Amino acid sequence: MSLSSFHHCLKQKIFLSASPVPQTGVRHSTFESLRLGRSSQSIAFGFLHFWDSLNFKKDREFVGITVLFLDENVNSVIHGFTPVGRANHYMSSLKAYSIVKIDRFEVARCSSMYKITDHPFLIRFISLTIIDEVITNAPEINLQSRLDCSTISK
Repeated sequence: MSLSSFHHCLKQKIFLSASPVPQTGVRHSTFESLRLGRSSQSIAFGFLHFWDSLNFKKDREFVGITVLFLDENVNSVIHGFTPVGRANHYMSSLKAYSIVKIDRFEVARCSSMYKITDHPFLIRFISLTIIDEVITNAPEINLQSRLDCSTISK
């Protein structure tokens, strides 16, 4: 995906409601603590943007939702993905510019074909994944000042 295509996708983003059960406090870790495989750990980070992922080889068929997350280390952006079969389940939890806690997810190596950040991993939402907005005691993450071109693969 070219940088101009990426920015076009961001302009098309949709803002949705927060999770119906906001968390009041959460222990958190940075992306540096992520390990490959399915995880029972919890991680809290900033939720920047999301957009529909389309298969352009199949007449722009909807294949899922791609998301961008930011941790408290301001230079660390990672992307996540939920496939079409789980997209509706997570839509109500996706609120741009919020702090979220994610439980039970999979960490995988990011294929160069789908790489949109410099981070080597991506977060996959699985059937057990839980996403909740963090209301208090959240990590300090300046979401509004972030998303420059230095963290997006060219």
